[in-house]
Amino acid sequence: MHRNAIRAAGLLAGVSALVIALCWICGGFAGLQLGIVLAIGLNGAVFLFTGSMALRAMRARAVSEIEQPDLYRIVRELATEARQPMPRLYLSPTPAPNAFAIGRTPRTAALCCTTGLLRSLNERELRGVLAHELAHVRQRDTLLSSVVATLAALITSLTALALLLPMGDSEDQDVPSLLGGLLFLLLGPLAAVVIQAGVTRAREYRADVAAAELTGDPIGLANALRKIEVGTRTHPLPAERPLLTAGHLMIAHPFPEHGMCRLFVAHPPTAERIRRLQKLAEQWGVR
Repeated sequence: MHRNAIRAAGLLAGVSALVIALCWICGGFAGLQLGIVLAIGLNGAVFLFTGSMALRAMRARAVSEIEQPDLYRIVRELATEARQPMPRLYLSPTPAPNAFAIGRTPRTAALCCTTGLLRSLNERELRGVLAHELAHVRQRDTLLSSVVATLAALITSLTALALLLPMGDSEDQDVPSLLGGLLFLLLGPLAAVVIQAGVTRAREYRADVAAAELTGDPIGLANALRKIEVGTRTHPLPAERPLLTAGHLMIAHPFPEHGMCRLFVAHPPTAERIRRLQKLAEQWGVR
């Protein structure tokens, strides 16, 4: 079994055990039974919704080859060269340049680009980004990252409980929103811990190297990362609950690095990634 599959199973088992233990402590034998039911439901939800929550959060839609012939051509060429299945392609109507891949296996993988990415990069740079995402699929990083994203999304979705709390005769419509915000202050760090425990920054370095080896062009990816870094600062994604739990899937951190967003940083510094790619290009004699 691949190491990322083992880590994903371990993470699910750990979170399930935590849920069961908390329910047991709070409710005794009845709580234990509830905890087991919740753990089974949690695992079922992860199996059913792995990755799809990220696509919904980014408002992504599947695109056909007629709509994006160049994108399909590049991905097909890279996937053929890497000897892996062609992923399903999605497009997100987001001005921030970014991309991510999801899926439990290479055969069920999907790759999503933002409209900002397609507008910002030339073909050389786009090939580097797409090769990077295909490397995540090939190395099974998408399995672990997708499971982590789904777990984090399920945890933060508990903020919706604020809408179910009895408010008596209060007509103040801001009370549920305030309670939801307070719940997120409690649950947000827990979701961030799940993300930090599940994904490592080393995965981005590995995917960068694998992408450079596939394209033979470390500079193309380095230039793309430089443009993406500028684009994410100019057009950062809003720090909304569904998006925060999907940020680690993307090729670069898409949020401003302050406030609650700092907890969800799961990428190495872009400058260091560029430096490593440039060093690789020097070793290979590539310009």
